[in-house]
Amino acid sequence: MKKKIAIQGYEGSFHQLAGIEYFGEDFEPICCATFKEVVNQVKNNPDCYGGVMAIENSIAGSILPNYNLISKSGLQIPGEIYLQIDQNLLVNPGVKLEDIHEVHSHHMALLQCADFLETRPWRLI
Repeated sequence: MKKKIAIQGYEGSFHQLAGIEYFGEDFEPICCATFKEVVNQVKNNPDCYGGVMAIENSIAGSILPNYNLISKSGLQIPGEIYLQIDQNLLVNPGVKLEDIHEVHSHHMALLQCADFLETRPWRLI
């Protein structure tokens, strides 16, 4: 039986990739919208074996709210995984870089891509 692990995000998220890397084939994600929900699943769902949560980002630094969540929860960190993050800019077919006016993404993804994005006149959302 696969271990049910709470992750922040959904199928295909970096947290799911980290879970697969850490737990291997023995992994079934419980998808959560927030890190707080991950902690709540781990603490309150008897079917949940554990959680995967980012606490460090080599570009953006420590994710302090997550350290706070873990500290207040009384949960422990039994291991870690280092995950190479690769981001992609997606556009519709035929769209050129000069056609782009805005880039919509998660704030952490924008930070991770800042070196590239700062060279463009785009509005970041």
